[in-house]
Amino acid sequence: MYIYNVTINIEENVHDEWLTWMKDEHIPDMLSTGKFTKALMTKVLVEEEMGGITYSVQYTTNSKETLQQYYDQDANRLRAEADRFAGKFVAFRTELEIVSEH
Repeated sequence: MYIYNVTINIEENVHDEWLTWMKDEHIPDMLSTGKFTKALMTKVLVEEEMGGITYSVQYTTNSKETLQQYYDQDANRLRAEADRFAGKFVAFRTELEIVSEH
């Protein structure tokens, strides 16, 4: 199993609108691709020097191949939907492999 992790720092002046969009639209849209089995959204409790509020969203997928299909078929379209918040957030993406789960 693999996790596609997206860490986002969002400016406070658009935070509430962005959070609603993430929970009601973006995460469901990600799951509707059929490439991810679940999503976990967490708030990072460490304050950033740059300000804003930071979240991590972890999308679980069954294989690297499925994750590559997401990149090839869905990523550009779904990332473009965040354009309404352009300049108000920074994001970085990490691929993780689950080694052990207890």
